[in-house]
Amino acid sequence: CRSRLLTRMPRRGTYRLTVLSLLTDLEKEVVKFRKKLKESLPGSDWDPLGTTKGLPPEQADVVIVGGGVMGWSVAYWLKALEPRRDALRVVVIEKDPTYSRASTVLSAGGIRQQFSVPENIQMSLYSAFFLRTINEHLGVVNEPPVDIQFNPSGYLFLASEDGAAKLENNVRIQRAEGAEVSLLSPAQLKKKYPWINTDGVAVASYGLENEGWFDPWSLLNAFRRKAMSMGVYQCFGEVISCRITSSSMRDLVLIQQGIRGCSVQMPNSLEYQPVECSLVVNAAGPWSRKLAEMAGVGIGPPDTQEGIKLPVEPRKRYIFVWHCPDGPGLDCPILVDTTGAYFRREGLGGNYLGGLSPAEEEEPDIQDLEVDHDFFQEKIWPYLAHRVPVFESLKVKSAWAGYYDYNTFDQNAVLGPHPLVENMLFITGFSGHGLQQSPAAGRAVAELILEGKFKTINVEKFSFQRFISGEQVLERNIV
Repeated sequence: CRSRLLTRMPRRGTYRLTVLSLLTDLEKEVVKFRKKLKESLPGSDWDPLGTTKGLPPEQADVVIVGGGVMGWSVAYWLKALEPRRDALRVVVIEKDPTYSRASTVLSAGGIRQQFSVPENIQMSLYSAFFLRTINEHLGVVNEPPVDIQFNPSGYLFLASEDGAAKLENNVRIQRAEGAEVSLLSPAQLKKKYPWINTDGVAVASYGLENEGWFDPWSLLNAFRRKAMSMGVYQCFGEVISCRITSSSMRDLVLIQQGIRGCSVQMPNSLEYQPVECSLVVNAAGPWSRKLAEMAGVGIGPPDTQEGIKLPVEPRKRYIFVWHCPDGPGLDCPILVDTTGAYFRREGLGGNYLGGLSPAEEEEPDIQDLEVDHDFFQEKIWPYLAHRVPVFESLKVKSAWAGYYDYNTFDQNAVLGPHPLVENMLFITGFSGHGLQQSPAAGRAVAELILEGKFKTINVEKFSFQRFISGEQVLERNIV
């Protein structure tokens, strides 16, 4: 076994890593014991004290729960920024070996800088730079170059008279942060995209660079392969419980000392493996509240700090694919209508995909990922056909559903530690824009673990503390 220690300086809120990597005498004795038992049973296939394939190690420095793009981004950055090679033992635990229900691979794959919160713009700008130079980061020796199939066709936001001032103010913020975004009048919009019906459009904004879409699975797999090549452990299983230390009082405030370990249940099995750890990263996406509650977050009395839950829950979203041979061509951006309906080109054969977030009172059941095809016919198609008249004759080909890790408090990310559970860090709650910000968000959390602070981008605004103070960070450009 290896023994490592991760300590936190409680008053200054910083993490200090002390790594001890000595092979103990116990490990040597166990090897000898197994050999003797095996030799005493000649001809037997029995393997004494054998281990099941795929079990995580019994000890780790950092356990990352959630093997989507966020979890693997954190894992990669921890190894890329660690003070010396093999200084950290990092384990990524993912409950879905097929990734068939993973939010990452079921997303539309867009990236944009057109947000209203400066920190969101900064994270997307950094992520765009990362994706442009992806092989400098995620390239693996003796393997083919990473190709995320990026289409730099931009985002086009349309605003009505009621939303014009808000969109123009957003563009001012975006430009101040260094994003290249242009404003278009209805006449300019019609000239640039003759296939658009400009009725009801007062102004539009278009991202001139660093915007478009890419293949989500390619990015996830690139992070995963690179992190594993750097020594990160991958485990398929589900965290079913956390072992936490007893509570104590500090300055008349209840302090939950932290997590000592997690129990990981293997897929299709009753077997589970306890993993001792120094720190847990909650990258469980739509299911991150459940993991937080295992660690004691939000299970205290109502109206107390201990009773404040992580306000992240799964929300089901549909993506539909349709064919229209006379539809917009290669210049087609990701268009976000005044109604909130969006679409983009999918390939070169007259195919498109898109969707629409339902109204709060129309949120679909999250118990499964079944698609409500009537939602397209009744809610989305009328908007599409109005904005792009040739879509009157479109034909739906397929559809799927995925989950947002939806932050019901303000639809923005939750990044950083919990004030009471000292060694759980959050990277969740992105409400639909997580994939595109994963390179920046993963680096931010890794910096916090290794350096005790955010260095590249200060995302302190997205801490759990705002749920206690009640101060929302409202993002006006949610799609």
